[in-house]
Amino acid sequence: MDFERVLTGREKPLAIYKGVIACLETPQVFPDLLEPIYREAMTLDDDSLDRFRFALMRLQIYADIHRNEDLEQATHIKYVAQVLEKVIYGTLVMEPENLPE
Repeated sequence: MDFERVLTGREKPLAIYKGVIACLETPQVFPDLLEPIYREAMTLDDDSLDRFRFALMRLQIYADIHRNEDLEQATHIKYVAQVLEKVIYGTLVMEPENLPE
């Protein structure tokens, strides 16, 4: 699966994507990489932080769209994206109570 393409969308890739991709490809490393990814995110400028948040949202949307193909992988993708978004930004943009009706 091309996680970089999902994260990048139509933008140029950010260096922080490498750690996220490692977590997506090997679930066992996520606990070890959570803090380094957080610390790297704290060094990003506002524009890059905004782009990174949209990258995490794209992962969540991708996981929802492909849930029926591989439920275990989709669950893992969404978990990684949501934990990172919650730790770095404090909230989830796509939480049910944040979505318009």
